[in-house]
Amino acid sequence: MKKIKQIIKSRKVMMGSIELEQPIPNPEVKQISPFILIHHGGPKEHPPGRRGMSVGSHPHRGFEPVSFIFSGEVEHRDSLGNKSVIQEGGVQWITSGKGILHSEGASPDFRKKGGTFEMIQLWVNLPAKLKMIDPSYQGFNKQDIPVFEGKNAKVNVISGKSHGLEGPIDSLTDIMALTIDMDVNGEVDIEIPEGKNVIMYQLSGKTLVNETAIKGKQLVVFEQEGKRVKINSLEPTKTLFLAGDPIDEPLATYGPFVMNTQEELNDAITDFQKGKMGVLND
Repeated sequence: MKKIKQIIKSRKVMMGSIELEQPIPNPEVKQISPFILIHHGGPKEHPPGRRGMSVGSHPHRGFEPVSFIFSGEVEHRDSLGNKSVIQEGGVQWITSGKGILHSEGASPDFRKKGGTFEMIQLWVNLPAKLKMIDPSYQGFNKQDIPVFEGKNAKVNVISGKSHGLEGPIDSLTDIMALTIDMDVNGEVDIEIPEGKNVIMYQLSGKTLVNETAIKGKQLVVFEQEGKRVKINSLEPTKTLFLAGDPIDEPLATYGPFVMNTQEELNDAITDFQKGKMGVLND
């Protein structure tokens, strides 16, 4: 069994007018490589006819911004010409590479009908050799994601392999990404190869993780040694479970750019200003 290294309580941050929970980065932990940011928005009820969540056109370079939709709908547009609506249970996985512009917000149908909205955005770092590859987009809805059904629990395999299933996301860096829905008295046993950094963020509910009590809006960080994590639910819970190879390289960040050096950040800003990351009109 993997030992728990640290339990991090999320803290509230503002992104414009949007209030979010942010377990990483925080004053104590800058990153848990390759995972460098988690933003948890909602659950929030949106009345019919309102704008809902909306983030206008903005650039990225050098990492992968990933959105997990737990309730509601998100409309995505980008400078590659992609346009999609990701619904509850779906995921959108952007490889920003050398540069991409994108926007995301509540879909027109969700704005019209209203409802509960909840999502997580995760930033996954890329190693230096992949930071300047061509950008790409992958979007999958709930019906595209294989599900393992266990004892009062469902494990949605988004990326990597788990419980004999393989997720639809083509991960450049062998990321395991699972979302887990559990009822009361649920049980999940997850196997992970040694050497990876493993974290889980519990959106809601109460669980025992390797016999340690975990509450909603807490991030659990595991030691690299050991190959198994056991989760038992004490009440209905939603969880994001992640594993990835640590990247032993310098980290330089500025706004929506994640590079290795300040010089590379300066280049990213210049390239964005010159339009080299494409065009996307709101």
